[in-house]
Amino acid sequence: MSESKVAIYPGSFDPLTLGHEDIARRSLKFADRVIIAIAHHPTQSKDRLFSVDERLAMIKECFADEPRIDVAHFSGLLVDFCASRKVNIVVRGLRAVSDFEYEFQMALMNRELWPDLEMVFMTPAGEYTFLSASLIREIASLGGDVSRFVSPPVLRRLRERLGT
Repeated sequence: MSESKVAIYPGSFDPLTLGHEDIARRSLKFADRVIIAIAHHPTQSKDRLFSVDERLAMIKECFADEPRIDVAHFSGLLVDFCASRKVNIVVRGLRAVSDFEYEFQMALMNRELWPDLEMVFMTPAGEYTFLSASLIREIASLGGDVSRFVSPPVLRRLRERLGT
């Protein structure tokens, strides 16, 4: 019997957008399981809208219908987290050329740190290519309607947090 293929999809996911969801679900076309890995960024904690625990709960709720998607969190190097889970496939989303330049540089560095690591770059569905968590945070904080860009559990939490 062949070994199960697991991919890690890392990010801050603050908050999870429909673009993130699209990439995670489509990753199941080549992976048997996907671990959405929320990165801790203590130096940027003031910029965060949701705590890691809140994001964990939110993402679990968004993927409650998909048992092949797990959620975890990590601090430190992504390669160390991957090694600890014995996973060598990492999924990253690309929306624009500027994303590619940054992700390409990170992929090369990660490969230097762990040569067995494979990076898979995916673009979201066309209707989500402009989405970013920071745009969602900004629009929602200014009272804009983001209901077309996030799942109901995320929208509910955004409204609770921002009082909109």
